[in-house]
Amino acid sequence: MNQRWPEGRYADPDAARARYEADTSAARRSARETLRADLPAAHLGLAVTVIACLLVGAAWSPAAAWAVAGAFAALFTIVLTARLVTGKGIRSAVRTAYTATFGWADWI
Repeated sequence: MNQRWPEGRYADPDAARARYEADTSAARRSARETLRADLPAAHLGLAVTVIACLLVGAAWSPAAAWAVAGAFAALFTIVLTARLVTGKGIRSAVRTAYTATFGWADWI
């Protein structure tokens, strides 16, 4: 099979593949760094969530506050289950679920 390369007929497919893989790896690394959350941000996110639940409970009804808290609990449970299924340790799974659920406070 004769392939046409933008570099011409003397192009090296292995070099092109290596460039592609390096670029893909760099893009993924950049996305991970951008979306990375740490524990202090997760603690802040938990505090903001608790305060928001209290405000929602006072402004509307306790049922609405429980709905907000339940949504975060469900998200935590889903992430925790997914991490435990992949075979990670319990401590690592809990930390990942906690930072995934509440680490959004890094961006407020």
